[in-house]
Amino acid sequence: MPSASNEPLQQILSKYSLEVLNTRNESYKDKKGVWWVKTPEGYRILKKISNSEDTLKYILSAVRHLNKNGINIPEVIVTKDKSDYVVLNGTCYLLTKAVEGKNPSYDIPQQLEAVVKELANFHKASRGFSPLPDSKPKIHLGTWIEDYEQQLEDMNSFYKKELASESRDEIGKFITAEFPAFYSRGHKAIEGLKGTEYRDWVEKVKKTGGLCHQDFAAGNLFITASGDMYVIDTDSITLDIPARDIRKLLNKIMKKRGKWDIELTRKILAYYQSGNPLTSSEWQVVKLDIMFPHLFIGAMNKYYYKREKEWTNANYFKRLKEVTVIEKTISPVLDKFESIIPK
Repeated sequence: MPSASNEPLQQILSKYSLEVLNTRNESYKDKKGVWWVKTPEGYRILKKISNSEDTLKYILSAVRHLNKNGINIPEVIVTKDKSDYVVLNGTCYLLTKAVEGKNPSYDIPQQLEAVVKELANFHKASRGFSPLPDSKPKIHLGTWIEDYEQQLEDMNSFYKKELASESRDEIGKFITAEFPAFYSRGHKAIEGLKGTEYRDWVEKVKKTGGLCHQDFAAGNLFITASGDMYVIDTDSITLDIPARDIRKLLNKIMKKRGKWDIELTRKILAYYQSGNPLTSSEWQVVKLDIMFPHLFIGAMNKYYYKREKEWTNANYFKRLKEVTVIEKTISPVLDKFESIIPK
């Protein structure tokens, strides 16, 4: 198994014009890693990238486009030979400046507003972007229906196995009781996405250009002492409609609260609308995306594929129960969505 201690950091950092005082590993998992690099000029961040070189070229071109249009993203440090990254044994390594600041809090109203408005700015700034010819972009644009159907049917196969089992454990019993309602809700969302609203928005973004961060959340944002907000961890940036990021942020905020809050949802939608106005039909697509039970399906997927190597069955069961409670509180938001869409 690869480990952080086996990484050739000295060889990688020798490619840069900087004096390294020391390094400290921040995280290491599979094909990804992050290190703090201390220099006389301050800290730098070294990242081992799991993406291919062609995909990294796409990510960096997207970052440059966003940065040019006013989004603060940590500066990439070039090598001695003016390259944006180092390639060693087929793996890419990227060095950036470290940002000094604090993660915003969803519990502080002004900071929550700043997060949502920055997401709107991010989407607005992404307009006009088109991938470089020699790059390999990540694309979710226009793929939702097929992707969501596949996710649902994949979990449906596990549900059917649980039904057929004569010796279900407590997780199996829980899933057989809860899955049918979420399966139905998921199909209702998919049927809605087959309408013109989703297709029209996809076609619009194909013409204008559009990027989604995929994890635009407090943990990937920093507010500096001067009040500027920086966006980090752009490795998953993809071509898609803004609804993807809006849904993910809403789910994160409501998950942290333990339930959906209709008044808070109204405020978040209004904050976003003030920075990057959506049409009523585009907001309908957001509604359909939050209708799809992403949290429950995601927790099931984690459990059946044992994606968290250190977790016990008790950990998986706890997560399943938590997201089920949250998912079941969304009904009032969906029922009254038309009344909370920003005008």
